[in-house]
Amino acid sequence: MDETTRDALRRSLGTRARRWLLVGTLLAGVLYAVALVAAAAPADRTFAALSETVQSLMSVVTPLFGILLVRDLRRAPGSAPVLPSVLAVGLPAVVIGIVGVLICAATLALSPAEVADEPWRHAGTVAVGSVLVQVVAGLVGTGLGLLLRSTVVAFLATIVLPLGLFGLLGAVDALRPAQPWLTPLGSVRNLLSGDMTVLRWAQWLCVLLLWGVGLNAVGAAVLKRGSDLSGR
Repeated sequence: MDETTRDALRRSLGTRARRWLLVGTLLAGVLYAVALVAAAAPADRTFAALSETVQSLMSVVTPLFGILLVRDLRRAPGSAPVLPSVLAVGLPAVVIGIVGVLICAATLALSPAEVADEPWRHAGTVAVGSVLVQVVAGLVGTGLGLLLRSTVVAFLATIVLPLGLFGLLGAVDALRPAQPWLTPLGSVRNLLSGDMTVLRWAQWLCVLLLWGVGLNAVGAAVLKRGSDLSGR
């Protein structure tokens, strides 16, 4: 691992504000998990159902870590490489995903209320899917952070664009089957249900390529072009 990548990893959680942001995200997950278990019907008290809601909630914040990493990149002197910052968002994303899995598992296991007949069905797949959901969310943050200079606008875009596209496709019956192929939310529902098939893994891979790889590639090209123009 070269020094640039190590520096990016340090920056991902390297300030007090970012560590508090991580703590706040995880605390929100704990509170939401407890509230869900308390309010849900017994049939809905499963690891998959709990993870779908809790991980989805935390994934709203995860892109902000990627946006902040890109903001650091813009402020760095000279022309710093983009890839280390894009990869570094994986650290907070994986932490949120894994701790979220532990939160959901502990909340369900310690619940005094009655739970579903098979509360741990697909638990392994859901656990893996939880981490993948957060990684894609982080990559959406770096991609839109590269495209949009304003931190606030980029963060709002991580919510509005994916949800807007999901809603647009869902509004037309003929386009609704494209939701899991083209939108993060469509693939999130599959991953956190735990009921994954070869087709559903292909759909998630398509979303990763579009929102993770493609969005960041376009953003890096835009940033490089802007740097070249300003340097002339």
